[in-house]
Amino acid sequence: MSEALSRREREKKHQREQMLNAALALFSERGYHGVSMHEIAKRGEFAVGTVYRFFKNKEELYKALIMEMAEEYHGLLDAALSREGDTLTIVREYVRAKAGVFADSAATLRLYVAETRGASFNIRGGLDEDIQKLYDEVVDRLASVLERGVEKKVLKKLDPYYMAVALEGLTNAFLFCWLKDPERHPYEKNVAMITELFLRGSLAQ
Repeated sequence: MSEALSRREREKKHQREQMLNAALALFSERGYHGVSMHEIAKRGEFAVGTVYRFFKNKEELYKALIMEMAEEYHGLLDAALSREGDTLTIVREYVRAKAGVFADSAATLRLYVAETRGASFNIRGGLDEDIQKLYDEVVDRLASVLERGVEKKVLKKLDPYYMAVALEGLTNAFLFCWLKDPERHPYEKNVAMITELFLRGSLAQ
């Protein structure tokens, strides 16, 4: 019985992933407002009623799509910050880890950036609050790593939280350049430079 339930749960998970992938493809082609639930169902080869059993409306589907990306991003960065090693090694691995996260979620991220530019996008508020919470957790975790570096006199005696904010700003600036033009601004090739730019201002003398 439990095995049959497990199979059903796996099937439901697979169906949900197919729906989200179909929605992402359509949103990427035509934007959030240009796509209907019927079209998502058709692209995923589902009856529209099946889609509504998973998501009560398009807004909920969109939120699920973006939050899955954000939660995956949070988990991978948290893992990078939880690893064993000295502060500088962790900082380097953290900068590098962001490359993989963004590369895997590029289509979803482009959708989020494109859709949240307009103030009229009516689901932005609640979604941004959820994403902000995950972002704050990552910054706080990063600040704890940097604080250990300050205590061990590897890093300058600066506020660890603001150092974390600075590193986030630096990496995100490079990542959004990559998002705009991947060939011209390959993030992975700039990892060493990003790390060097941050550490030049942060390393203890």
